[in-house]
Amino acid sequence: MRVSKYFLPTLKETPSEAQIASHRLMLRAGMVRQEAAGIYSWLPLGFKVLQNIEQIVREEQNRAGAVEMLMPTIQPAELWKESGRYDAYGKEMLRITDRHKREMLYGPTNEEMLTAIFRSFCRSYKELPKLLYHIQWKFRDEVRPRFGVMRGREFLMKDAYSFDVDEAAARRSYNRMFIAYLNTFARMGLKAVPMRAETGPIGGDLSHEFIILADTGESAVFCHKDLVDMPAPGLGVDFDGDLQPLVDERTALYAATEDVHDEAAFMEVPEDKRLSARGIEVGQVFYFGTKYSEPMRANVTLADGSEQPVHMGSYGVGVSRIAGAIIEASHDEDGIIWPMAIAPFKVGIINLRQGDEATGAACEEAYTALVEAGLDPLYDDSDNRAGAKFSRMDLIGLPWQLIIGPRGLKEGTVEIKERASGERQNLSLEAALNLLRSKNVSAI
Repeated sequence: MRVSKYFLPTLKETPSEAQIASHRLMLRAGMVRQEAAGIYSWLPLGFKVLQNIEQIVREEQNRAGAVEMLMPTIQPAELWKESGRYDAYGKEMLRITDRHKREMLYGPTNEEMLTAIFRSFCRSYKELPKLLYHIQWKFRDEVRPRFGVMRGREFLMKDAYSFDVDEAAARRSYNRMFIAYLNTFARMGLKAVPMRAETGPIGGDLSHEFIILADTGESAVFCHKDLVDMPAPGLGVDFDGDLQPLVDERTALYAATEDVHDEAAFMEVPEDKRLSARGIEVGQVFYFGTKYSEPMRANVTLADGSEQPVHMGSYGVGVSRIAGAIIEASHDEDGIIWPMAIAPFKVGIINLRQGDEATGAACEEAYTALVEAGLDPLYDDSDNRAGAKFSRMDLIGLPWQLIIGPRGLKEGTVEIKERASGERQNLSLEAALNLLRSKNVSAI
């Protein structure tokens, strides 16, 4: 993409309403625009980030054996009345009435709807297990939306739901999602620590939040330091095998959110291994048994002819929230520092002398080569001064910058800069392109 053809409305000044780094930088980088309190338009740069996050989530859900579908944003209130949550959920639920005076709501989550779908089509234990997910916009009418997309009212979320014949089978589904989440966040360049958590309005007695450690995190977290650097299981994990040992590895060490924190248990962790920090939730998994299937009569027939409600779990990833969380965990005073897998463009090409024939030709050669290599470059072909181009590239946080100017070309070199480290190298154009091609990997 060429800057001259792109829509990239960056800002020099920080809007007064932005309180945290991710909000400030998302506004300044032209990623989002606020339309109402807690509601944002995702502009082209931000939308590309959102799509990259969504795709990694989708790939890891599919790898774990989940099947994608799509449910509507508007739900009938009667389903929530069946489960008993309609009145219990609270004012965060946006309740509406259509022209026929039917009670509806803008879905904050989808346990009820998918339970109703399941009971319509699945009757026998032989059809289990089932693991279904969708990626859809949600709405929660936060009393005080703040911190940009970190606590907005409208947000994009992946939610999955498992249906199993009994608790043992349901915990196997829980383990699948637990491991899938570790791989998902690792692919995004994040260190997400699973911590025991409160189940909240979802319900049940087993839940883990996946937390990114960040100074601006919304809640206090407590964990064993070894969990922070424990590697993800990786792409070779066998989801049809026994995943319990992998889960046990990450749940045997102490890790808890403040809601379920046990100070006495935390004190049993060796002092040099105790970590008290702030964290940002990017995902949560729940097992809640028959909380929804029993009142909504989502039953299956067993081999002996008897019926019983299925055991269920739900599994959420805050797709839009992750964009803000990554920025909170990865930025500096100059702007965003995107991980390679999430970056809206992998390489920014900076033309230092727009209109110079040799410089333009070298930039075009580099642009073509990087497109062919799948590196999705952003070519700054504007008439802006070099300093303005450098500042904009640092602000939007592309992992690599390829800087081409007439002086370097006379010496047979171009400059390449890594955004994260600030390291610069002068290389031939061919060597620079080869180096960038070698970075185009998405591994765990």
